[in-house]
Amino acid sequence: MTLKRMVLEIGMGTDIRGTEPTKAAVRALRDALWHNGLSIADAVGLHVDSMQVEVTIGVPHPEKVDKAEVLAVLPHGTGTVNVVDGGLEIFNDAATSSTLIAHAAAVVRLDVP
Repeated sequence: MTLKRMVLEIGMGTDIRGTEPTKAAVRALRDALWHNGLSIADAVGLHVDSMQVEVTIGVPHPEKVDKAEVLAVLPHGTGTVNVVDGGLEIFNDAATSSTLIAHAAAVVRLDVP
């Protein structure tokens, strides 16, 4: 069998006042995942925990993201998280605080013939 890409989900998350990249990243992945009811595993006769999910997060300050916290969002299967520089940081007028925007892409793969 071979791992095949079955689904691409995308989402966006923000931390309005806290400037926490992990919070924005978690919200972005939740946004990507929580707007569907994936039945693809069942459709091909596999258990939902057989899904392998590759998560890519684009966010300002990627080095500050707790990958384990992002990965904990996955309700099924196993996954990996890659965090890259991206998203958006919008400073307030006094440049004392900012809003962070993160983007998430989740690729779901299944081992199918």
